[in-house]
Amino acid sequence: MKSLLFSLLLAFSAPVWAGEAIPLAEDPVLEKRLLKIAEELRCLVCQNESLAGSHAELAQDLRREVREQMKAGKSDAEVIEYLTTRYGDFVLYRPPFKPVTYLLWLGPLLFLGLGGSLWYVALKKRRDLNLKKTPTDEKQLAAAAQLLDEKQ
Repeated sequence: MKSLLFSLLLAFSAPVWAGEAIPLAEDPVLEKRLLKIAEELRCLVCQNESLAGSHAELAQDLRREVREQMKAGKSDAEVIEYLTTRYGDFVLYRPPFKPVTYLLWLGPLLFLGLGGSLWYVALKKRRDLNLKKTPTDEKQLAAAAQLLDEKQ
């Protein structure tokens, strides 16, 4: 009887756990544009998540703001420019190539070049060390063979 009562209480309390449905835009074309732009933008709170996939409150506010900008008739480029003016290039997953972001774009190439140079220098030093070793002569080979024979 207790388990039946517990099951009924559990069944009636399930709607309490349900979240409020997020309304979509009235225009499905507008919503498709919003998702396309939101995939290109970074959530400022989550940082490694796109604006489209984030559940943070700020991300919801930004999506709402983008939706309002689109309803006002602004193009995708204008909406992105508005957000970058307001929040900086950090909001973009692909920041523009300009003096402030040179290191961001060219850094991997610099590290690859530096690593390749260090590898080349290390190999050259190893090769030079091997060349500087004195070659073994017949006398040293005979002494080594005699030592091996004595051990066996």
